[in-house]
Amino acid sequence: MDFADIVQTVALYALPVLFAITLHEAAHGYAALHFGDNTAQQLGRISLNPIKHIDPLGTIAMPLLLYFATSGAFLFGYAKPVPVNFGRLRNPKRDMIWVALAGPGANLFQAILWTLLLYIWAAIGLEEPFFVGMARAGVMVNLVMFAFNLFPLPPLDGGRILVGLLPWKQAMLVSRMEPYGFFIVMALVVTGVVGSLWMYPLMGVTQSAIEVLLTPLRALLF
Repeated sequence: MDFADIVQTVALYALPVLFAITLHEAAHGYAALHFGDNTAQQLGRISLNPIKHIDPLGTIAMPLLLYFATSGAFLFGYAKPVPVNFGRLRNPKRDMIWVALAGPGANLFQAILWTLLLYIWAAIGLEEPFFVGMARAGVMVNLVMFAFNLFPLPPLDGGRILVGLLPWKQAMLVSRMEPYGFFIVMALVVTGVVGSLWMYPLMGVTQSAIEVLLTPLRALLF
């Protein structure tokens, strides 16, 4: 793999990834605080400082290792989860849904903003490859984080949303999977199940929805 290509790829994705991770985790903390749990606030995790959320292994080492090992074909990483004491929420079963949704919601919002930036740059004739590439990376990174985190299996956000929506008996059954959820998800990712049956379809639908949402603005710009 050409070293210059690696440097360019890292440069294009660095800022979008930092924003995506930071706002995702901070959104969880803000939502938890809003609904009554100040655990993240007490630990200094409600922050827009990326350093607070970066995990040296999951955010840096693992993605780089996978990038080199698979020539960029497969990437995975994670940040330090924002601690949430669901028992301190005013209505734990209901409020955990909103706390879980806050992270993917932050990624969806960023995907919209990066798409909007692409439209604006195209309208003013900005064709600088680096900036256009960064905006496209921003859209992709946030769509990936949005779709992946909504996969309905604990400890992912989608799993917590599912637990919050299910009746108590079924919710308890699903929540018991959490200690093994990470390994199950990784197995499904490696075998391509998560990508083909969940992420790619959801990313496609979400991207189409964003384009429809921004259609009036696109009409004005062009």
